[in-house]
Amino acid sequence: MSDEEVIRRRLLIDGDGTGDDRRINMLLKSFIKWINSSDVDNTLHERMLSQLAQCEFAQKKSRLVSNMSREELKSYEQLSKEIEVQIEKAKEDIEKTKIELQDAKRVRKNRIEYDVLAKVINEQPDRLETHIKLDTLQQELGALKEKSEQLEHKLEMRRKQFHVLISSIHSLQGMLDECDEEVMEVSFENTENTDVQMLHNNS
Repeated sequence: MSDEEVIRRRLLIDGDGTGDDRRINMLLKSFIKWINSSDVDNTLHERMLSQLAQCEFAQKKSRLVSNMSREELKSYEQLSKEIEVQIEKAKEDIEKTKIELQDAKRVRKNRIEYDVLAKVINEQPDRLETHIKLDTLQQELGALKEKSEQLEHKLEMRRKQFHVLISSIHSLQGMLDECDEEVMEVSFENTENTDVQMLHNNS
């Protein structure tokens, strides 16, 4: 069985097909008709060239879309890893902040106890030893107060940073979803335009 007969039988079985298969089948039909024609048909020759160009364009477009999809997938995977790292870091910061909060609460409790003790000491008779202890307690109280304020300030900053991180993650996820939809719409629109142009040329 000759190659020409194999092609003819395949076309009879498969029909025109769809998409790229349809373009190739139409080109094969035109080619068989052209080589079997005894007359020189420039119109048919031009049509074959046009169909060949469409097949090449469709192949290049498919390759481009495939490469774009592969690059986007790599970017999404990298972005996903970065987000996971940020989330893990945020979790660690939260745990660290919890510990600092417990320290701040303990400092506050100690400060209250020192205040009560200082009040009791102040109510005692004026003695040198009492003054020394009171001065020492006041210094410790001042240091504890400063540390408590620093911890509270740091805790507030961590809360704000975590809030910004979560907001950025949600915003980034929304942008990725919109990008996926736009890529799908553009790919679908290009495919429809190519098919419509091909049908117009065939007619």
